[in-house]
Amino acid sequence: MELLLNAIVSGLLLGGFYAAVALGLAIAFGQLDIVNIAHPAFVIVGSYVAYMVNSRVGLDPVLAGLIFAPAFFVVGAAIYRVYYASFERTGQEALSGLAFFFGLMFIIEVLLLMIYGVDYRSVAAPYIGSTWRFGPVIVPLRMFVPFAAALLMTAAVYLYLSKTFTGRAILAVSQDRLALRLMGADPIRIKQLAFGLSIATAALAGALLILIGPVEPSMNRLYIGRVFAIVVLGGMGSIGGTLVAALILGVAESFVATFYGPSWAPAVAFGILLVTLALRPQGLFGRY
Repeated sequence: MELLLNAIVSGLLLGGFYAAVALGLAIAFGQLDIVNIAHPAFVIVGSYVAYMVNSRVGLDPVLAGLIFAPAFFVVGAAIYRVYYASFERTGQEALSGLAFFFGLMFIIEVLLLMIYGVDYRSVAAPYIGSTWRFGPVIVPLRMFVPFAAALLMTAAVYLYLSKTFTGRAILAVSQDRLALRLMGADPIRIKQLAFGLSIATAALAGALLILIGPVEPSMNRLYIGRVFAIVVLGGMGSIGGTLVAALILGVAESFVATFYGPSWAPAVAFGILLVTLALRPQGLFGRY
């Protein structure tokens, strides 16, 4: 029973972190129909930025992620302008656009390898290594802090998208561009803002990742299947659905790793993705 309870708690904490990683892809892929396969690479870049700031000035990794989020927003907005001018405007986003992000992913990985090498990098924070104990249940703070931050991120993005004019325009941009223009909004500018937001959340998720454990440049490949599985399972573009799907995936992986071995855990995401596409392709909450 003790093992079961700890597996559930560990899965929920892990799922919260997965929600932070998938949040930006829920915007880019789920709402903008941009298949940004390089999304996990930006997560790793966020980890290295947090590492650099933490190692040089001792700043908390989460705070470093928040400080640099606006810079990543600008980078994301600039990437979308290149993507739009080169592919989307000419209707080549289906294949050429996918190749663009695939190439971007490898460029980021190679640059990180050239700068930092293949060694794992980690950060220091007062709560890393500390745990809370509630009877038989153990809660490591290095997992709880990313879980809490992920919930705050998800809530903030949900409120922004549902309560502001720009947020509602982001939700509408993939549904009816003409209606959006009649409301006085430029669809290209709205998509640029949305893509910038997706990259900013990815970088912040990277700051949470390096709290959980050391990182190295090629780790982005571990999350490609997971994040797409979460977005599809939750319902394309559904922020609440992304959180629920991430928690489901986290608990499922925790159960498999605990009772069958960690080597089987990576297969869970692809299994869930295949089952979802076969039985409920619109996801748990449907397309937003």
